Amino acid sequence: MTRENSGETDSTWRALYPFESHFAEIGGQRIHYLDEGNGRPLLMVHGNPTWSFYWRELVKAFGERYRVVVPDHVGCGFSSRPEPGTYSYRLARRIDDLVALIERLDLRDVTLVAHDWGGAIGLGAAAAVPDRFGRFVLLNTAAFRSTRIPFRIRVCRAPILGRLGVQGLNLFARAAIQMAVTRPLVPAVRAGLLAPYDTWSRRRALMEFVYDIPLRPSHPSYTALHQLEQSLPRLADRPVCLIWGMKDWCFTPAFLDRFLDFFPHAHVHRLEQAGHYVVEDAPQEVIAAIERFLGEEREGATDEHG
Repeated sequence: MTRENSGETDSTWRALYPFESHFAEIGGQRIHYLDEGNGRPLLMVHGNPTWSFYWRELVKAFGERYRVVVPDHVGCGFSSRPEPGTYSYRLARRIDDLVALIERLDLRDVTLVAHDWGGAIGLGAAAAVPDRFGRFVLLNTAAFRSTRIPFRIRVCRAPILGRLGVQGLNLFARAAIQMAVTRPLVPAVRAGLLAPYDTWSRRRALMEFVYDIPLRPSHPSYTALHQLEQSLPRLADRPVCLIWGMKDWCFTPAFLDRFLDFFPHAHVHRLEQAGHYVVEDAPQEVIAAIERFLGEEREGATDEHG
């Protein structure tokens, strides 16, 4: 992996990410993942434009008590960069990749921890192999149809200017390290979040994720998202924890409210001062909320928490 900013050395951010890399050949692609600790598995699934680095504080917090598995989506992090025309980048393929990894690692009684695109991908995997999942922790994400899309993301979908900005100038990832947080990130964290996306070709997945937002029935991923939405009631018997950065301008509190339509008994933690990168803005609060959820779930608690 090369560096996004020559002013940041590898050791600056790598010291924050002291994990052993693992790789699996899935569908002709090399998928990178972390696999730390032992015990009941926590599967942490990232979104766009992040990678497994985003979950580093949770890996450290839970790696001594759980088996923490954290994949990088194809085209992200340390995973392979497919040649043009060899990979679809669609939601259905992302779900298939994750299911294949879950089965390869034989993960059972999984706690899904998902953010951003990780919600649709992770819950899609849960709908495909529900017997392997026991509970869900969802952070500022969606897994249902919506026409809500901020202008600053909509403009990134422009056929020529969008690709030039997102894939050419890396404006999407660079903007996120400022606009997706409510408190400034330190240089090492900024460098780590940007590190995998240092060239045009290595940023293709970021662009494809933006294009894959299905706003109308004609979109190639609309059917997959609709089917996922229809499957959510069948997952409602599992314990669910919703942790939300309430200052998120992308996955606003309206998305939290929509999830509560599907999971009315969910444990809810509203972090009033956190933005979209909720784990960056409030890592200790997120860790405490997950610890509480897992502890109470083990004890059989079912009451809702605000």
